[in-house]
Amino acid sequence: MFNSKQFSESSNHTNLEARFGIIPTPLRLEADQRFSGEGVTIAFLDSGFYAHPDLTQPENRILKYIDITKPQDGDRQLYADPVVHSWHGTQTAVAATGNGYLSNGHYAGIASKAKLVLVKVGSKKGIEPKNIEAGLKWVLQNRERYQIKLVNISLGADEDIPYKDSAIDLAAEALVEAGVVVVVSAGNSGCTDQPNVTPPGNSPSVITVGGYDDKNTPGNHKTKALCDTPPSMYCSSFGPTADGFLKPELLAPAIWVPAPILPKTKQFDRVEALWKIASATRQAINREARRNWEAAQLPEMICEQVPPFIRAMVERALREMKAIHPKYQHVDGTSFAAPLVTSVIAQMLEANPKIPPRVVKQILTSTAIRVPYFPVLRQGYGILDAPAAVAEALSDSAIRDYDVVASPVIDMGEMTFLYHNSDAQSVSLAGDFNGWSTKTLHMKKDLVDGLWRISLPALPPGRYRYKYIVDNSKWVEDPGNCMREPDGHKGFNSILKISD
Repeated sequence: MFNSKQFSESSNHTNLEARFGIIPTPLRLEADQRFSGEGVTIAFLDSGFYAHPDLTQPENRILKYIDITKPQDGDRQLYADPVVHSWHGTQTAVAATGNGYLSNGHYAGIASKAKLVLVKVGSKKGIEPKNIEAGLKWVLQNRERYQIKLVNISLGADEDIPYKDSAIDLAAEALVEAGVVVVVSAGNSGCTDQPNVTPPGNSPSVITVGGYDDKNTPGNHKTKALCDTPPSMYCSSFGPTADGFLKPELLAPAIWVPAPILPKTKQFDRVEALWKIASATRQAINREARRNWEAAQLPEMICEQVPPFIRAMVERALREMKAIHPKYQHVDGTSFAAPLVTSVIAQMLEANPKIPPRVVKQILTSTAIRVPYFPVLRQGYGILDAPAAVAEALSDSAIRDYDVVASPVIDMGEMTFLYHNSDAQSVSLAGDFNGWSTKTLHMKKDLVDGLWRISLPALPPGRYRYKYIVDNSKWVEDPGNCMREPDGHKGFNSILKISD
């Protein structure tokens, strides 16, 4: 039982928001304020959606809503009273592209001016693989009509299988091939005995996003590991896929992410009632408790308690509900890490609409910040560096310096390694097939397009590791090869498998 003597009255009861404060995402990621996703259309595939005011007011930015399971229903469900399966998609979309309308702009997302296409793939049976596949194919068929350049997928299938055996993965690969960037959440099984990433996150060409905990702190991410509250890992899925691709590619905040409470729901009404009580003055708090105790789902006896007791009980309830505002809460999961990366990519595409999906991925991974005490297998290339990624996309040399070509190519008994770097003075190939010598396999540069290449006789069947040595000093993995493994030095070796 509560003892009212344990609680002291706050001297600043009106500043409730500060006590539950979550730093807005653009500030936490130091997002470039010049870009907000304007001119970019993002498709979200999720369980369901609701036309939230942060997406529709003062301008409706939702270009299209389609329920893959009931395409004949049109957009009626989007504007009907929200149902349980609407909350996840609504929160992922608003986390990335909401304008903070219900918070006077405070909890706006990074891509707050992007247009949206909402693709519902959930049904009463849950998330069925056939509907994820159908949703991806719908986006492929309608990408030009709605000018879709980017897709966010915060869900997946249950089993990790080779991507060529997965209709979902093949549909995702087709989208990337057609020029659409695909971002997928890694999943949240990293602390279980089955941490693997499943379709479509295991697809080689998509950008798979894991999570970390930045402790809800602002500031330069390059120095966060040195702060009093260094980041820690989130339980996001990771590891080699059935094909041997390492996932995820990078990490983004997966906890303390601001997102809306779904309007017209009991949770929404309860938080609003709790907030009215908590925001009342000492003199008025008992009166507000009598007015709102039932909607706040509190025991009636609270109305007659002393103000400190009432306030403590209400604030405890708000914290349990993760409420940070009368209309917002904080959420967690890689479902919300992925939309944060998606919103930064929208900035990149606004800054430079010409960059293709492979270049977007290469910029994100090459600018990511590796955390020295995070396991390499779990963090991929590191944590998202939002301002650096946008700066690279904005540079005149973005496509030239970050062009990615598939490598190696094996044909007619010969294998050709290809690496694009227009600024390098020398590039060599080294691997366990030549004793990791840096002096024997020198690549030649095409002076026109900056492409380095070397052709060798095909190796005997087996598994081989290799890297490129740039300017006799920098060892880099092959950006055109998705297969890699930790090299034991906080980096990666590229993997080449040759079958019988």
